[in-house]
This record gives sequence, C-alpha cells and structure tokens, in this order.
Amino acid sequence: MLQVEAVKLAFWILFFLASCINSFASVHLRPIFNKSENGIFNKSNEVYFCFELHNRLKRSLTVEVSWKVVTDQEISVGKSAINTVDVPAGGRRAVSYSLKIPRPGFYKGNVLCSWDAGKVSQTVQVGYAPEDLLPPLTQEPDFEEFWDESLEQLRQIDPQYQLIHQPELSRGEINVYEVRLRSYGNVRVGGWYEVPKTRGPHPVILRFPGYGASMKPIDRFNDMIVLSFNPRGHGNSQDDVKGKPVNYWIRGLDDKQGYYYHGAYLDCVRAVDFLCSRPEVDPKRIAVKGGSQGGGLCFSTAALDSRVTLCAPHIPFLTSWDLYFKTSEWPEMDQWIEKKTSRTWESTLRTMSYFDTMNMAPWIKCPVFMGVGLQDQICPPVTNFAVYNHLKGKREYRVYPHNRHSVDKTFHPLVFNWIRKHFSLNPSPLKQ
Repeated sequence: MLQVEAVKLAFWILFFLASCINSFASVHLRPIFNKSENGIFNKSNEVYFCFELHNRLKRSLTVEVSWKVVTDQEISVGKSAINTVDVPAGGRRAVSYSLKIPRPGFYKGNVLCSWDAGKVSQTVQVGYAPEDLLPPLTQEPDFEEFWDESLEQLRQIDPQYQLIHQPELSRGEINVYEVRLRSYGNVRVGGWYEVPKTRGPHPVILRFPGYGASMKPIDRFNDMIVLSFNPRGHGNSQDDVKGKPVNYWIRGLDDKQGYYYHGAYLDCVRAVDFLCSRPEVDPKRIAVKGGSQGGGLCFSTAALDSRVTLCAPHIPFLTSWDLYFKTSEWPEMDQWIEKKTSRTWESTLRTMSYFDTMNMAPWIKCPVFMGVGLQDQICPPVTNFAVYNHLKGKREYRVYPHNRHSVDKTFHPLVFNWIRKHFSLNPSPLKQ
C-alpha cells in the first residue's frame, strides 16, 4: 500500500488534474454551503447539497442534473433524482438537492451535469449530527494493564536529557536548543526546544509531526516555550530507528509489544517527562498540538499523561480503525496481511486496537479543540468524531467544509489563541 503521505500527494495531484479539466469545461461546478456554513446539519434527519453551475459558453444551455447520494461507506441512500435547468450564456445557476437520511453520519452527494456537448460531475461530503456518532470501543480486556505496564517500563529508562544550545538560531528574544533524550527501549529521540529569554516559568506548546515529517523550530512566541518533538523515525530522532521506508503503521504490527506506535506513543510521554524536569517550564500549563499523525499523538499523549492540560489536534490519524478501513482505501494493509498466512484482518485490528486513540479517549480529561477537514479521504471525519465523542472533558471543534486532508489557515491562529486564553496570556500569538 502507498504510505499515508504518498497517498496524500497522489490525491492532491489527481485533485489538481481534475480541477484543471473542470476549469476548462464549458460548465464549471463549485460546491456551495449556503444552508450550513460548515456543511454540518442537525435537524429533521435531512442533508442538503448545493452546487453553482457556471456556463462559460457564449450560448445558453439546457443542463440535465442527476443526483446520487451515498454514505461515507459508499452505501446508496434514497433514490437518484434528475431535473433540468436552463443556464444563460456566461451565466450561473445554483442547483440543489435535499433528502432524508436514516441516521447520524457523513454523506456524499454526487451531481452529474449533462448537456448536448458534454458532461461534468463532482462529489461533495456533508455531515449530519456528527456529535451523536458513538461507535463502540474495541478495547481488549488487558488494554489498561498493557499501558500501565508500558508506562512503568518507560519509567525504568534513564532519560539522559541533553540540551545543546544553537547560537545561530538563538537571536532576538528566544534561546533555541536541540534536545536529546532516551525513551522506551533505550531509543534515542529528540526535538527542538525554544525558550523565551525572559524569566519563567513559562507555559509550553508541545508539537508533534505528521506521518514522516520532521519538526523544526518555529520562532513564533516570546512568552511561551515550544518543544517541536520528533518521535522515533522522524526528523532528528533517527539514530536508532530509521525513517525509511516510511511504513510506520505496519512496522512490528504482528505483536503489540513490538509495534511502531507502542514506542512512538511512549516517546511523546517521555517528551512530557523532559518538560516537567525543566525549571523554566510551568508544569501546570502544557498544551499538545499536531495534525494528522500529530493529531493522533496529541490524543494518545493526553490520554497517557494527565500532566497535559490542553489538547489541540486537527485531522487526526490513529483513530477508530474499524471505521477507518471502511471509509478509506489502503491496499498496502491488504498486501501486508496477505504476505503471511498467520495474519488476518481480525488479528491485525486486535493489535491495532491497543493504539486506537478512540479507546484511549475516556482517559482524556483536559479540554480539547479539534479541527476537521470535511472532504478528508485520508483521515475521514467520521473517525475524527469517533474519538471526539468519547472524550470526557470540555471539548469543541471547527469543521472546514472545503478542506480535504487539511484545515483552513485561520485554524492555527484560532487554536493558538484558545491555548493562550487558557494559559491566561494576552491574545496576540505572534512574536514581534
């Protein structure tokens, strides 16, 4: 199977090519969210789809509009519908379709527009009552015992913390250090530690990377510490665990004790250990932030370590594996299972259940702020809400209706200000 980030790149290339083809078509389609600004509906078991048709020809068109709706698992909902609309030369018309749906979830509306000289189609996803989605937990009987023992094993490892000052990066109001430490299995990991030169203790943002990414200093805040941390196999944490091939989610998957995310989750807890060892850190003000894999690591760290006081994931990976494989396509996992007769989907999902952040969600008591890309096919929204709805503390989210595996650029200032408000800092997040 292609890796998550490779699939993400391929998806965007295909999307770009499709957009280019659509842009040169005589009729252009653009989704509109005019009945719900974020594409989420909550009343009367009804969802609504709307597209704008732009006729770029110099003649009017009579366009046949055909609708089909499926769930995020590609199950048909209701009956297909057909109607016609006249679009003047150079003009625009909105076409819409609504229907009753059976239950909370996410629904894809496909519109096919045909006219005498061609056709164009597009699909958009909307949600209905996502906060009512509550898939059952898939914890094994020894789930809690497994993590208690793992945390105890981590505590037995001498962390051997090192701070290496980076004078070329320490200009202005921030000192920058490379951090080196030892984690589960005595694996060497590290990150980049930015500390205001003003007197502390300071609150902290602990940042986690996306799949295969490399965290770097961000040079953004003069009143908060930032630790941009790389778990094993990422960035400057490849001394003992290499980043290539980028196949983290199938590494060691035959056994929960040797699975890649067993170590990676504990690496992130060890990063919190490091922070709490530092006199310049306020241990009662530690926020975790990250997207995709980093979002999943936010959830797992907040679940395994109660010292985390705020959790800010977006488009999180590593959630609700059962729904994940039903709503996204990953041939790589099929290929991995087929390589050994001892592997089955049942045994694979059983191992992965120990690292499913949905199963960890009831342990998270701190406030959570989550960002969702409504059109995300890599980390589908249903999996985001599967973990979100099992949380026990205060929670809020933002859905970005046009976004695929991303959030809008406004999300990050919004979440930084959310963190600053909780940390009793002024609302301006940018270092001057």
